[in-house]
Amino acid sequence: MQARKKYVLLGLCACCWLVLFYWGGGVQLRLLRLLTRQPGEVVRPWPNWTDRAFLPRYAHLDELQTDPGTAESPRQRRQAWSAIYKDSRCRMETCFDFSRCRRRGREGFRVYIYPSEKNDHVSESYRKILTSIAESRYYTSDPREACLFVLGIDTLDRDQLSGQFVPNVDERIRGYPLWNDGRNHLIFNLYSGTWPNYTEDLGFNIGQAILAKASLNTEHFRPGFDVSIPLFSKDHPQKGGERGWLVRNTIPPRRKYLLMFKGKRYLTGIGSDTRNALHHIHNGKDIVSLTTCRHGKDWEKHKDARCDHDNLEYERFDYQELLHNSTFCLVPRGRRLGSFRFLESLQAACIPVLLSNGWELPFSDVIQWNQAVIEGDERLLLQVPSTVRAVGNERVLALRQRTQMLWEAYFSSVDKIVLTTLEIIKDRVFSHISRNKYMWNSLPGGLLVLPEYSTHLAHFPFYYLGLGVSPGQEFTAVIHAVSPLVSQSQPIMKLLQVVSKSKYCSQIIILWNSEKPPPIRSKWPPMPVPLTVTDGRRKTTSRFLPHVAIETEAVLSLDEDTVLLTSEVNFAFLVWRSFPERIVGYPPRSHFWDPLKHAWGYTSKWTNDYSIVLTGAAFYHRYYHYLFSHYLPQSLRTLVDRSSNCEDILMNFLVSAVTHLPPIKVAQRKQYKELPSPQGTKSVPWANPEHFSQRQECVNTFANWFGYMPLVHSQFRLDPVLFKDQVSVLRKKYKDLERA
Repeated sequence: MQARKKYVLLGLCACCWLVLFYWGGGVQLRLLRLLTRQPGEVVRPWPNWTDRAFLPRYAHLDELQTDPGTAESPRQRRQAWSAIYKDSRCRMETCFDFSRCRRRGREGFRVYIYPSEKNDHVSESYRKILTSIAESRYYTSDPREACLFVLGIDTLDRDQLSGQFVPNVDERIRGYPLWNDGRNHLIFNLYSGTWPNYTEDLGFNIGQAILAKASLNTEHFRPGFDVSIPLFSKDHPQKGGERGWLVRNTIPPRRKYLLMFKGKRYLTGIGSDTRNALHHIHNGKDIVSLTTCRHGKDWEKHKDARCDHDNLEYERFDYQELLHNSTFCLVPRGRRLGSFRFLESLQAACIPVLLSNGWELPFSDVIQWNQAVIEGDERLLLQVPSTVRAVGNERVLALRQRTQMLWEAYFSSVDKIVLTTLEIIKDRVFSHISRNKYMWNSLPGGLLVLPEYSTHLAHFPFYYLGLGVSPGQEFTAVIHAVSPLVSQSQPIMKLLQVVSKSKYCSQIIILWNSEKPPPIRSKWPPMPVPLTVTDGRRKTTSRFLPHVAIETEAVLSLDEDTVLLTSEVNFAFLVWRSFPERIVGYPPRSHFWDPLKHAWGYTSKWTNDYSIVLTGAAFYHRYYHYLFSHYLPQSLRTLVDRSSNCEDILMNFLVSAVTHLPPIKVAQRKQYKELPSPQGTKSVPWANPEHFSQRQECVNTFANWFGYMPLVHSQFRLDPVLFKDQVSVLRKKYKDLERA
C-alpha cells in the first residue's frame, strides 16, 4: 500500500514538472526568440485559428462567398452596419413614442403618408404599398392624429446601380419637421446594397425608424422592433391574389418530383458558391436541380466549363411544370438572402427548403415557420436529399397545408403584406390587447382576428372545433323594424310570438329604424323573454353593429315581415350549433359570372345551387357584427346606408372570406316570398325597380374591394331526420315543417 502511494506521488510530481516546463519554458523560448529576432523578420503566431491554410473546412461562409479582393471579416461587417444604423440597439421601449398612439386607445393607431413631392418617381411596387395603407382603416390625412409615419419617397430599391434608386434621401428626410430622427417612422425596403457585396446599406441614416425590409440578416435584425417582409415582384397583385394550388392537387401528398430548383447561377460574387454547388444533387429523376449562367450582358465573358452543359439541361424542363409537380422546392439565396422563389413555393404548396444562412424569415415575430418550411444549411447541401426523403407522408401533408394557410392569410397580395406589417406593429404598441401565436398560425389568420373583440380563443367561432368547445345553447333575436307600428295584426307582432316561444331564445332586440318614434312598451305583446327596443339611427348597417345588449354567441337576424314557425327556428338553431362559423338560414340567393358583361351577376331565381343566405332570416355568430363594423372599410358601409340595400350580401361576402365556405340553407315550410306592404306602412325595398340593379352593382363593388370573389356555391341543404319520409307524423320531431 505504501509503495502504491509513492508511485502516485511520483506521477503527480512528473505532471507538475511537465506543466511548469510547458508554460515556463515556452515563455522563456518566446522571450529568447524576441531577443534574437532579426530585423524585418515577421513573427507568425501559432496556431492561427482563422488561417484558411489550417482550417479550410471551417472558414466563414461569407468569406467563401466573397471575392478575395473584397473580403470582409464579421467584425468589419458589424462595424459597417453600426456606422450605417447608429441606433442598432433600438427597441420599442427606447425608440418609439407610445404617447402618440394611445390618445384614443387602440383607435389611436393611425398611419400618415407624407405627400409626394413634384417630379418624384414612385415605383409600381411602392405605389401599391402606399395604396394599401391609404385604403386601410388605419389611414389618416392629418399628421396630428398619426401614430406612425410612412415616407412618400420611394425607398424600396436602394441599389445605386438601379434605375429606381432615389438620391439625396438623407438630405430630404432631415428637412421634414416630423422626422425627429426617424422616431415613429416606418421605412419599407426590398433591395439594399450594390455590387459586389450587396450589403444592407440603404444609402441614408434611418435613425430610430422601424425597418420593414426584405432579405434581413439575423445579425442586423432588431427583434421586437424591425419587421422582416418577403421579397415580392412588381407584378404581385394589389388585392386578393390567386388561391393556393393545394386545392387542385391534394392527394397523394407526394408529387412526381421529390425536390426541384430552376434558376440563375452566379459565376462570381456573393451568392455564387451556394448556387454553383446545386448541380451536385441533380439526378434528373426525382431530384431536378437546374441552373443557368445565361443572364446578364457579359455572361459569355465569364462563363466556365460547365455553362454550356447546364444551359442545355436547363431548357429541358419547364419551370411551371416542375413547380406544380414537386413536393419540395429549393429556395437558395441569391445575391441577397431573400428570393422570389419563396413566395412562388408557398403558393404552389411546394414545401420550401431554405438554403440561406442568416435570413430572418418574413414576419418571424408571429409566424411559426418550422410548421411550413425545411431550413437547410448552405454548408451541408449534400445532406438535403436525405433530409427531405426522411420526411413522412403525414408531415408532408401538414407542411403543404400550412404553406397554403400562410400564403392566403399573409402573402397572396401586397395588401396582406402591408396590413400584416401594420398589425404586428399595432400589437407591439398595445401589447396588453394583442393576438397570440395560435391566432397568427391557424385559420383564418391574424388579420381576421381582432383582439379588440377578445383575446380569448374560445370567443371566436372558427376555433371551437380545435378547442373542443361547444357554442352556447341560447340565441338573441335581432329584428330589423322599418315600418311604424299601426296595427296589432302586423307581421312583426306574430313574429315576436313565434320567436319568443323557442326554448332556446334568451332575449329579443328590436332595432327601430322607422322614421316615427317607437311605441311604448305596453303596445308590444307580453313575452316570456326580455324585449329591448333600441334606436337604429335609420342606418341599414346598424343591424350589424356590435350591440352591447347581445349577450349570447348566436344571433338570429330577422326582417320584420319574416314568416316562420317556432319549430323552424329551433331546427335552424341546432344546425347552427354544428356550424357556428357559418351563416345558417332560409332564403337563398346566388351569384354568377356574366361573360358578356365581364362582370358578376346576382339572381334570386330558384336554382340547384346557392352562395348567399339572406340575413332577413339567418343565424350567425355575434363576432361577425364586430368584424363587419371594424374590419370592413367605411366606404362600403356608407354605400349600404345610402342605398338602404345590400347589407345582407356584404355580410355573406365577409363570412365567406373568413371561412372560405358557403352558408348553409335549412328546410323551410314555405318558400321565402316578398309580400306586399300592409296598407298605411312604408313600402318594402324590393318594390323599388332599382332595388335589383343596385344589388347587381353591390356584388361587383364588394368583389372589387376584396380583390376576388369570396362567395362559394353549394348544393347542400339540411333537413330534419325523417323529413317527408313515409312514416307516421307522430314519430317526427319537426312535423310542423311538412304542413302547408
